[in-house]
Amino acid sequence: MIIEDRKSWRNFMIEFEENDSIVIPIQCDDNKHPWETELCVLYVQLLNGVEYVLPFRHSDALNLNSKYIPLTQTPKNTYVYDKKKLLHFFKWDNVFDVQLSHYMKTNEPLIIEDLITSAHEHFYRDYYDIPNINCVIPLMKHIEWCRELVKILKSASDTDKDNKSYNVYNNDVLENLNYIESSGLQTTDGMVYSEYNPYTLTGRPSNRFGGINFAALNKKDGSREKFVSRFGKDGMLVEMDYDAYHPSIIADIVGYKFDGDVYVQLGKYYGTAREESKILTFQYLYGHIPDDVLRVIPFFVSVDNYINDMWREYNHNGYTETALFKRKIYKQNLTNMNKNKLFNYFLQSAEFEYSVTTMTKLREFIGSGNCKSKFILYTYDSFLFDMHLSDGKDFILTIKDILEDEKFKVKVKYGFNYHNMSDFIKI
Repeated sequence: MIIEDRKSWRNFMIEFEENDSIVIPIQCDDNKHPWETELCVLYVQLLNGVEYVLPFRHSDALNLNSKYIPLTQTPKNTYVYDKKKLLHFFKWDNVFDVQLSHYMKTNEPLIIEDLITSAHEHFYRDYYDIPNINCVIPLMKHIEWCRELVKILKSASDTDKDNKSYNVYNNDVLENLNYIESSGLQTTDGMVYSEYNPYTLTGRPSNRFGGINFAALNKKDGSREKFVSRFGKDGMLVEMDYDAYHPSIIADIVGYKFDGDVYVQLGKYYGTAREESKILTFQYLYGHIPDDVLRVIPFFVSVDNYINDMWREYNHNGYTETALFKRKIYKQNLTNMNKNKLFNYFLQSAEFEYSVTTMTKLREFIGSGNCKSKFILYTYDSFLFDMHLSDGKDFILTIKDILEDEKFKVKVKYGFNYHNMSDFIKI
């Protein structure tokens, strides 16, 4: 049923509010970030099989007024391919990401590119440079594509809503990443948006969109210089980098306590300066820990014991679990694995999960309405904020306290663009 007027929308809402459903949003322009475009069509299939199509900006239909978009809500469960994308259009509760469920079982994303119809292929190939092309692709072809996607989602939708690990990822991970994406990054050419992909082999998300790899912005070639504050002269960029994040994370996991600067402490054992100590520490964490190191450095004894215990459990149980959220990493989904490689995967996923816990606290603080500043980029061990100067020193101190959480140390930098950043000497 195509919903084209208020009466049919109200009848649809009665059913939508009383039934679980699968929902597929179709944005006007797939070449744009969801935050930069608008909703073209909303496809809804109730779990009893009844279909509804809500056109908002399509040439084949009498479109509903866009005022109905925020009014279209349901307390029932909705299943989607991409919850993070849906949240750019609808702020619903009880949304379950089917791709996440698939990823947690297989350690791979759920691929849907093969579902494209010949009509979509024609329009995307021959009219790739036409804005809002989804608004002119025949509506029935969108419906045909949605029906095929529903089949895939139904076959993969065995989401365990009582599974703590799934729920943490479905809520905290996806909603935090959506929150960061929605803030955008101001450049000298206008606003740009990042797009996180959490469905990676190691569990550490990638982040690229519009030809920009936000997870690997070069620090030396000047490509960061175009990133500036949206607040003009009333703002600046503030970056907080964790110092010795990975050694500190694994120390927290194994119960080892460093007394002061991690690399200076370990350097005393190595007999090296801090910078060389940093290099050696990463070599040992991500590779083989030599016997002479194990004989004299208690931290690496604890790490080595942890790695060996993890490897034994992995082979005995057929899986290991991530550090905080207890996501299972199944042996059957990994190839050419050894204990050091497994530990690398574990440590990268641990880095992300610790950071997600921090993101949740940041979102609660910044989203409280008391700040004008924005949280605009997360990159592994770094957090970037677009700070409105009126938020003052207390904003920086609070953010720093949230990141450090009495466990870690962060370095704070500021600048009027992302390339020329200076250290805060004293906060």
